[in-house]
Amino acid sequence: MRPYRSIIRLAFPLLLGQLGNIAVAFADNIMVGHYSTDALASASFVNNIFNIALMACLGFTYGLTPLLGALFAKNDHASIGSMLRRGLRVNTIFTCIVCLLMGILYFFVDRMGQPEHLLPIIRPYYLTVLSGMIFVAIFNVFAQWCFAIGRTGLPTWIILAANALNIVGNYFLIYGHGGAPELGLLGAGISTLTARIIAAVAMAGVFAFAAFARPWRPSFAHPDPTDTRLIVRTGFPVSMQMTFETASFSGSAIMSGWLGAVSLAAFQIVVISGMVGFCIYYSIGAAMAIPISHQAGRHDNRGMRRTALAGYHITLVTMAAACVLLLTTGKYIMALFTDDPEVLTLALTLLVPMALYQFGDATQITFANALRGTSKVMPMLYIAFVSYVVIGLPVTWFMAFPLGMGLYGIILSFTVCLLVAAMLYLYYFLRVTRARED
Repeated sequence: MRPYRSIIRLAFPLLLGQLGNIAVAFADNIMVGHYSTDALASASFVNNIFNIALMACLGFTYGLTPLLGALFAKNDHASIGSMLRRGLRVNTIFTCIVCLLMGILYFFVDRMGQPEHLLPIIRPYYLTVLSGMIFVAIFNVFAQWCFAIGRTGLPTWIILAANALNIVGNYFLIYGHGGAPELGLLGAGISTLTARIIAAVAMAGVFAFAAFARPWRPSFAHPDPTDTRLIVRTGFPVSMQMTFETASFSGSAIMSGWLGAVSLAAFQIVVISGMVGFCIYYSIGAAMAIPISHQAGRHDNRGMRRTALAGYHITLVTMAAACVLLLTTGKYIMALFTDDPEVLTLALTLLVPMALYQFGDATQITFANALRGTSKVMPMLYIAFVSYVVIGLPVTWFMAFPLGMGLYGIILSFTVCLLVAAMLYLYYFLRVTRARED
């Protein structure tokens, strides 16, 4: 029972943070959706495009967790501070490169087949989201340090406070309440940007001033230059894995836009509703990766497999609960996002395919995080590319257009790529942990 208790204890604060993220995502989309269908469709397009960039940057920071966790298990405090400083620098450079690419992409948004009348709404919101990327990276570098040393609650409380501020800002800036300007979707972007800045500053402040961080501050000031290659070698495959996975979903959003603004708005409702399951699975998977990273530092191969199996059991239980929740209350959840009967009617037809892809999502999240915990992450890059780009996007296009299934086919296709990725992550995790015994 010990692996189960350990995972649940670590996952609970992470789950609170993820629930906070769900609350903000719901609040953003509810407020924007009730403002106008065009605003919701525009948010769907921009957010799904930026999810690729955000996941690339987040994935790069996730590479720090197993490295810092293994050092923590060895009580190597000097190396922790040094690696954190180098990790902050490398991640900042990486994020700036991603921001440059997204800035170039901005000049081509009018060539992506989206409804032309949405472009005046899309453009300012796009630039606002772009402005917050660097602050997301800074927050998550320090958050991975907290996760690696077992303090999962601290980043959670910071992000919850920032999310609460985001929701309040939405209320004033989207609709123009309290004398604030009525900015619509742009107001939601400004509110999110403000919250991200505050969260990053608060997280950096914790490391700079908190008493428990004192052992790592001296070596943070004098980083070891040899850490850079190790950080890149561990972070880059995770970054690409998350990039390819998100690209599959974002490509699906673009295809939904080819079907019109109503389909694009309905797609956004389905994606946000499906986050209920994803955020739970992610919390368990991220928590599970922490003890696996500690066990990897001690070369405890059987312990890594026991922990992964325990995490998967917990995830399967929560997956079943999420499916029941979505199928029984999905119509009420979706009704929160829009007053447009055409959008809501279309979204409700997608409840079954949305529930079907939960198993694949839960399984791939579990074993991707298990593999990440071992720090042997290079296979993740190839698995994600094959599963989501080589298989996922063509299957989505084929089901949506040649088979004539439209948006239903787009959502149903998620099951295929997620299950392929899940089986490959499991195979490589078992291969890595058994190889260490030989």
